[in-house]
Amino acid sequence: MTIIGNFIGGKTTFSASNETIPVYDPATGKVVRELTQSTADEVAQAIGVAHDAFAAWSKTSPLRRARVLFNFKALMEQHRDEMAALIVSEHGKVWSDALGELTRGIEVIEFACGIPHLLKGEYSPNVGGGVDSFSLMQPVGVVAGITPFNFPAMVPLWMFPIALACGNTFVLKPPALDPSAAVRMAELLTEAGLPDGVFNVVHSSNEDAEQLYKDPRIAAVSFVGSSGVAEHIYKTASAHGKRVQAFGAAKNHAIVMPDADLDATVNAIMGGAFGSAGERCMALPVVVAVGDDTADKLIARLTPLVKALRIGPGINQGADENEMGPVVSAAHQKKVLGYIDKGEQEGAKLVVDGRNVQVAGHAEGYYVGGTLFDNVTSDMVIWREEIFGPVLSIMRAPDYDSALQLVNSHEFGNGSAIFTSNGHTAREFVQNVEAGMVGVNVPVPVPMAFHSFGGWKRSVFGALNVHGPDGVRFYTRMKTATVRWPSGQQTVSEFSMPTLG
Repeated sequence: MTIIGNFIGGKTTFSASNETIPVYDPATGKVVRELTQSTADEVAQAIGVAHDAFAAWSKTSPLRRARVLFNFKALMEQHRDEMAALIVSEHGKVWSDALGELTRGIEVIEFACGIPHLLKGEYSPNVGGGVDSFSLMQPVGVVAGITPFNFPAMVPLWMFPIALACGNTFVLKPPALDPSAAVRMAELLTEAGLPDGVFNVVHSSNEDAEQLYKDPRIAAVSFVGSSGVAEHIYKTASAHGKRVQAFGAAKNHAIVMPDADLDATVNAIMGGAFGSAGERCMALPVVVAVGDDTADKLIARLTPLVKALRIGPGINQGADENEMGPVVSAAHQKKVLGYIDKGEQEGAKLVVDGRNVQVAGHAEGYYVGGTLFDNVTSDMVIWREEIFGPVLSIMRAPDYDSALQLVNSHEFGNGSAIFTSNGHTAREFVQNVEAGMVGVNVPVPVPMAFHSFGGWKRSVFGALNVHGPDGVRFYTRMKTATVRWPSGQQTVSEFSMPTLG
């Protein structure tokens, strides 16, 4: 049985505790690897190694740092299939989705390779007599990253390429459910020429991981997970003087107008709701149909498609690829099934029931079938809470204003979308919806790497988003210098506020 260790100081290490936890293949329910469970001292060691490596790495020129990332990008592309296989075997998502995750992550590496340009700062000559001003963007120090199970490669790649490019060092705590991708990326970074200690991976209990947002040697914390934990980390790390970006839960909505292209809209909804078995923070679990006629047409078209979803192991490729794999764990399967029970109990109309789905030869896998509810209302748990599974809820609104009010009333504001052929309606929606990422006829409006990703309301805690311009700002501190060189002329003391103009 393969044992997954930490990666500290440029090499794989195994915990002195000799404690391991099983890592399961969600498609079969069988143990495929075992994960080292680190001690508190070993987490502290990783922080110390990163702290010691910071002095040299932060002084390395941005051009040299970019060259390491160019090499890393090439290696990630070279090992794309290997990485996808690791993701599928531990997360369960289908092969094409694993490749898509890697592509979006590699795009962030590509963006980070432009760091010499992104760190240029500003320069203003002659702000006063013989005085120039300029800004420097300098690294913050050791960064901790704590990442979720749903994107074991992409979410870490949202963080560490830009952090490293800016001159920081990094300690990553990946999820215990699917940890292998993080360790493999650490190995590839070393192969790409990254100095030992600049990037480290530790696996530990949540209690021992508290050091990552309390230790005085940590300067900044990036987190993605549930809103409760995000808020806790934000408050705790901030109280300990850290810079924090903490991303929480989502409940994304799409408004479907009567004038929407119904065929294109239905296809988009299917991918948004059931891609990656709904285990995306940018999934589309709620559709608000404007008018009963629109809702009835959607239900009529969605029902046979949801029933016909090809469900099975994610490892299948090409013509045999399934459209949806299992959810990540037995515990999560139970949770999702519980939400379906709750929706039925609260009076939503269960149009397609995804419970008791059977996948031939994989009876022990963690499968949930595509599920479709109609007549969902805002007092129901399945509307309020993030299910994170293949469950689609249809809500009905009499008009656009009522639909928008419903969307904006939710506590989460990660993403939202509208399907319409009316440009004015789309523009009004983009301006007025209370969400950080907005799609127009796009079901999953995840920005490209050169824009920034982040939500509103209880979907985010902290002022700056990930990747794009905000990512560079988060991982740097600005320093502004005002410089005058002696001219040889006699000067006198000035006791009033300096005015240089």
